[in-house]
Amino acid sequence: MPLVRNQIEANQLTALNKLLAELRANPFYAPRTPASVTGIQDFITRTPFTYKRELVEDQLAQPPFGTNLTYPLTSYTRFNQTSGTMGTPLRWIDTQESWSWMLDCWTRVLEAASVKPGDRLFFAFSFGPFLGFWTGFEAATRMGCLAIPGGGMRSEARLHALAGAGANVLCCTPTYALHLAEMAAEAEIDITNLGIRAIIVAGEPGGSIAGTRALIEKLWGGAKVVDHHGMTEIGPVSYGCPATPGVLHIMEDKYVAEVIDPETGASLEHGATGELVLTNLGRGAAPLLRYRTGDLVKTAPQGQCACGTSDLALEGGILGRTDDMVVVRGVNVYPGAVEHILRSAGGVTEYRVEISSNRSLTELKLEVEPSSDGDTGLVHRIEAAMRDALSLRIPVTIAPPGTLPRFEMKAKRWIRV
Repeated sequence: MPLVRNQIEANQLTALNKLLAELRANPFYAPRTPASVTGIQDFITRTPFTYKRELVEDQLAQPPFGTNLTYPLTSYTRFNQTSGTMGTPLRWIDTQESWSWMLDCWTRVLEAASVKPGDRLFFAFSFGPFLGFWTGFEAATRMGCLAIPGGGMRSEARLHALAGAGANVLCCTPTYALHLAEMAAEAEIDITNLGIRAIIVAGEPGGSIAGTRALIEKLWGGAKVVDHHGMTEIGPVSYGCPATPGVLHIMEDKYVAEVIDPETGASLEHGATGELVLTNLGRGAAPLLRYRTGDLVKTAPQGQCACGTSDLALEGGILGRTDDMVVVRGVNVYPGAVEHILRSAGGVTEYRVEISSNRSLTELKLEVEPSSDGDTGLVHRIEAAMRDALSLRIPVTIAPPGTLPRFEMKAKRWIRV
């Protein structure tokens, strides 16, 4: 029986007070958090936000791991590090207990993708120091699946390994799923006959962008794309709704989630677009309370979803970053919106967005790499689609085939010039 809102918040409160008691031994959080709270709103009122810059400064002042540690260093067994794409990387360590909690979170992601014991999951992932699919890989093995590592391989070798092992689930970024399809076409490998029935994507918003999701599913012969998002420092946060494509559910038995005005910090009503703030309830060894994620989201109306859960629903998944949104002639332009328009227009293999500012006037320019040489109407089609959707004239130019960068992990397509 799905939990209703008051049951969810009651369970969160129990877990929250257990966590707060645990954090009396945490030098970073003990001085800034109450010993206990009477409710979720009481917690929000009495607990300050945590900012990434504070964590970076703490680790610089007390290297290498800072003071956000609840237990002696000898208790920690796992090390991860953020990618550093937004600045100084953060080092994050976990105990066996906090790592197991994250595996529980990823098990929910796998279940949402209808993964069962005996399935074969191929992880097209470099397995570097960032969290990435590490927890997904171990959650799959714990569930009884065959987890196949795809690190240290070129794309064509990964395709052959995926086929040779009989994998039926692929785990990668949305961009890399598209790139693998491109490489398969060049190598004359028919990926529609590989037996991939689900593609679990993470690391970028593409899995919840309708145009990108539809293109991946088409190229991979109808394989269902299931989105997920998380962060190295916070953990695996959400799972793709099994009933409504384009919706992410926050695991509210694992997290307290808030959506705030990024400028004022004020809480927003359901249906508004704002910044996601998260408190993880079970990663007590190195927790984050009221963490300003920088992710922009739009919440759906509160209530039970068609999939049966009452977990908080994010329409369109992660819309972008607070520092990624660009205001062009009074129009808020999100990276996800541009990607949806491009993928829906069709005929684009890869793209890049250039952002320029002249006398406080921001302009965008699109560079696209066509999927075929004969698409003479591509520029006009994309410019018209941008104009219709955004009421903006955005110039589009063609890049020669194979000249724009390809990405295995997070794509960096928005460039300031």
